[in-house]
Amino acid sequence: MTTATLTIDLAALVANWRVLDGLSGGSVETAAVVKANGYGLGAGRVARSLAHAGARRFFVAVAEEAAAVREALGPGPEICVFSGHMSGDTDMIHDLQLTPMLNSIDQMLRHVEALPGHPFGVQLDTGMNRLGMEPAEWAALRDIALGQNIQLIMSHLACADEPDHPMNAQQLQTFREMTDGCDVPRSLSATGGILLGPDYHFDVTRPGIGLYGGLPFEDAQPVAHISLPVIQVRDVEPGESVGYGNTWLAEAPSRIATVAAGYADGIHRAMGPKTSLFVGDEACPVRGRISMDLIGVDVTHLTEEPKALELLNAAQTVDMLADNAGTIGYEILTSLGARYRRRYTSA
Repeated sequence: MTTATLTIDLAALVANWRVLDGLSGGSVETAAVVKANGYGLGAGRVARSLAHAGARRFFVAVAEEAAAVREALGPGPEICVFSGHMSGDTDMIHDLQLTPMLNSIDQMLRHVEALPGHPFGVQLDTGMNRLGMEPAEWAALRDIALGQNIQLIMSHLACADEPDHPMNAQQLQTFREMTDGCDVPRSLSATGGILLGPDYHFDVTRPGIGLYGGLPFEDAQPVAHISLPVIQVRDVEPGESVGYGNTWLAEAPSRIATVAAGYADGIHRAMGPKTSLFVGDEACPVRGRISMDLIGVDVTHLTEEPKALELLNAAQTVDMLADNAGTIGYEILTSLGARYRRRYTSA
């Protein structure tokens, strides 16, 4: 088989949720963010595993993402849509029983006119200037919203992965000023906010990247593992090059394995110079440029010719790969392509 294998450890995913649930506190509901197809790992399988563990509220980015989650979960668990009630979403919101997180006066009007009585949430802007009602908008709509079937009031922290950043305390204060006195569940924290402590937890936390093994949750168990099959191993003489552009020249006789994967599979070209593949704990450096479908890897030092090499494993985490590419773990996970043979494991 020449297709790379992406193994998703559902037991590790559930373990990460349980730890973050414990950190959130006994009186706080811990939801789960499964947007972007469960951060690239399969929203349906991810959501179903987390629901079995006890999660009852899930978040997606847009209404179209909710179909796989609702199919996996069936009726009952709440599915919240960060983008709110967009034009054209009414049928999906009704049929899939979604909870749009309304972001503006226009969305509020659209929702109550199209689906009177249907539950909704409200998203507030506390300084990130991305989504949500600003203080003046919320002040104008607050009494109207609280008189409807409102389920949740939320905002989002811009700098939660930097615990000492003054923006965290500023947004916390703004959120309290905008929501104190509202007899509605409140939510401010994703993974980073959970780690900031109880002042940021309110009634509902909504971890995302930490569930999937990424920073800032340093104690997370790795969830994604990638193995790349070796197509060919060849001898390269001193002075010969490997890959496009002659960017690597052999200084000594070398054995180069060509593996079946590349940037079409989310293995970013930029990570090549700093990245190795592994046989267990044995590092095998990438040689030459990562191309669309193929990568050259130095296996000269191995005593046996490998049949496969690992890209993501205990020795090289998703955030290490992200550092190699000059990006973040979120982008690595959500860039994983459609060609992988996906395997799900659980305890």
